[in-house]
Amino acid sequence: MEQSLGRSSSLMAVASLVSRLTGFLRQVAVVTVLTLGVVNSSYTVANTLPVIVYELLLGGVLTSVMVPLLVRSQTEDSDGGEAYTRRLLTLAGVALLLATAVAMLAAPLLTTLYLGGETTSTANPALATAFAYLLLPQIFFFGIGALLGAVLNSRGAFGAFAWAPVLNNFVVLAILALYALMPGEISLDPQHMSGAKLLVLGLGTTLGIVVQAGSMLPAMRRSGFRYRPLWGWDPRLTQAGGLALWMVAYVLIGQAGYIATTRVASAADGGAIAIYANAWLLLQVPFGVLGVSLLTALMPRMSRAAAEGRNAEVVADLSLGSRLLTVFLVPISVLLTVFGPQVGIALFGLRAANLDGAAQLGTALAVSAFGLLPYGLTMLQLRVFYALTDSRTPTLIQLFTVAIKIPLLLLAPVLLPPGEVVLGLTAANSMSFVAGAVVGQVMLRRRLGRVPTRQMLASIGRALLASVAAGLLAYGAVALLDGPLAGLSPLARAWTELAVAVVVMTLVTLAGMKLLKVPELDPALRRLERLIDRRKPRRGTTR
Repeated sequence: MEQSLGRSSSLMAVASLVSRLTGFLRQVAVVTVLTLGVVNSSYTVANTLPVIVYELLLGGVLTSVMVPLLVRSQTEDSDGGEAYTRRLLTLAGVALLLATAVAMLAAPLLTTLYLGGETTSTANPALATAFAYLLLPQIFFFGIGALLGAVLNSRGAFGAFAWAPVLNNFVVLAILALYALMPGEISLDPQHMSGAKLLVLGLGTTLGIVVQAGSMLPAMRRSGFRYRPLWGWDPRLTQAGGLALWMVAYVLIGQAGYIATTRVASAADGGAIAIYANAWLLLQVPFGVLGVSLLTALMPRMSRAAAEGRNAEVVADLSLGSRLLTVFLVPISVLLTVFGPQVGIALFGLRAANLDGAAQLGTALAVSAFGLLPYGLTMLQLRVFYALTDSRTPTLIQLFTVAIKIPLLLLAPVLLPPGEVVLGLTAANSMSFVAGAVVGQVMLRRRLGRVPTRQMLASIGRALLASVAAGLLAYGAVALLDGPLAGLSPLARAWTELAVAVVVMTLVTLAGMKLLKVPELDPALRRLERLIDRRKPRRGTTR
């Protein structure tokens, strides 16, 4: 079982790493081509709308709720759950088509909701609306991709769903290259919101999602599943409907926080939305590479254990997931806290005009990095509740989290000057995850009885101690290089400092965790030792 989990999560980690790296390249290209200004912020809001509408109507249900239900149908039904899956696909596909049509009709209302109705120097609702008409068709293809991914994951096939975003990133990179080669700029005049560049960027981004969804069809055929529309109602879909209503409430509550964020950001600075979005994207990358892979592999396993009443195994997986997330994410949080500005400049400072924005983006990353582990733990806790087919508790946790977040967001422009409001927004986001993780752990204890809180806190303490020591040594090493690096460009200097910091922190953190006897480190070290042993020549052989 452990070997299967390790193999599945390792394979997905490779796919997630490639996906995140190409996603990095994509975001760097977006910032380089569009800069961190009003056009980028308008595109960012419009490109977020399809995800918001999709998540509101179906997405969270598919990614978190449907996998346990599909697993249960495969366990309980004589046909392995095929009829249940076909009915689910048919009804969800119709819902996606209707949602896409309604969202496109409501595009102006959606952009007004997130940006306000007036065009100012910091917000352009008309441009965001023009982008939205081209980007909202993604809703249908996002949903189809998630449906296919849910079916594949429930059958233990994780690869296609993990690799699909890579194809999307390559398509968008090609579109951005084409956009950059085209003459002219996108007009900010509401009377002239059209043109080839607008169409290329909008339709090209949507094309990436079409390719992402379509890439999973061969894997569906390989899994042995053949889709044919099947109408009618399965009584268990009523249960799915009840879970879905709580999931819709979950997303609606989350959108209240996002609306508050975009309103405050757009009122403060023209590039604040883009800076916030990119800082949040960067913060999610370590979790996306390591955490999502682990949780995706754990979800079917926890669902089967919960379906069969083996709650002790669910608690064991919660403990395992918490401790592994701690060992992976705490050192990265410390690295981002100490060297956030260098990360921003290294990734987004390719053009001299972007250096100030890139540095601010990196600072926003640094002040919010403490929320990385709480975010990962919250995502793990939610999946435990979903494995137990409980969507109500995650929604209540979300309500508490957003109730903490919104007042902090509104305080940011009161306490900070306009150019620094985005720093307050990112910090508020991370503070809300800390609160959510604490409440989630309390609720899990009420549901499952004794949960490994003390063991998790001990792992966090040891990992934090080793990581902080490593961060201080890395900071000192970089400070010693201040003179020799003085002649380098800001971009080259940032990359050099990051390289030194990563090497020093990796070595010192591993040594510190080994010294502090962090048990979760042992599997990784054993794997490294086996790799080294394979490379050693055997006795009596020569190379």
